[in-house]
Amino acid sequence: MKKLLFIGDVVGRAGCTFLEENLPRLRREYGADITVVNGENSAQGNGITRQSAESILSAGADLITTGNHAFRRWDSYDIYEERWIIRPANYPGGAPGHGYTVMDMGTYSVAFMNIMGTAFMEPLDNPFTAADNILRKLSTPCIFVDFHAEATSEKKAMGFYLDGKVTGVFGTHTHVQTADETILPGGTAYITDTGMTGPEYSCLGVEIQSAVNKQRLHLPARFKEAEGKCFLCGVFVEFDEKTGKSNKIDRLIIR
Repeated sequence: MKKLLFIGDVVGRAGCTFLEENLPRLRREYGADITVVNGENSAQGNGITRQSAESILSAGADLITTGNHAFRRWDSYDIYEERWIIRPANYPGGAPGHGYTVMDMGTYSVAFMNIMGTAFMEPLDNPFTAADNILRKLSTPCIFVDFHAEATSEKKAMGFYLDGKVTGVFGTHTHVQTADETILPGGTAYITDTGMTGPEYSCLGVEIQSAVNKQRLHLPARFKEAEGKCFLCGVFVEFDEKTGKSNKIDRLIIR
């Protein structure tokens, strides 16, 4: 059996620092063969930069996934030339970067794809079609999906659609970890949202009062990264590298 750690959306400088402080220990304790981190909010203020990406990599990540803030920092598009970072595959052709990658692990290989939902989000290409298109290109049975989506119903639908076709489907984007981790009937590890890594007492990583004012008064607000104690959320998965089936998924919350 092989082991994978997937860490939910890292938010800002505080999230990067907390990841650096805890991920090396987690990798050792869980004996992780592969570690993947969603970093689309890792830059100060939003998005991802080379600096924040390198912070995530130095903490022990093998691959960084992203989402709807992938291209928030126009001066950092060059990072998508690297193979250690992917963006949602259903962005239109011509967008920087690539939506999946395959990692050579020696005796086996593992594919990762990043897809974005369209319910209550940007009108990108159909995410189900995007997943099918990538699956046709892959020869390894070990395939993991970061499905960056808003609607829980869309995430659930994607999980069941890909059950038996991929090793794991991990929801990201909402920053609130769900309690529905499971192995689906076809052997796919699934969770609707892996949660976030950053200031716990916040509104999704944002300073509380500014977020409350935005919701309560419907006035423009300048969001500020929250301060205070952080937590790290994610999942740990065990899978068979020969069949691509998962046999264990555990939620992680590290405070």
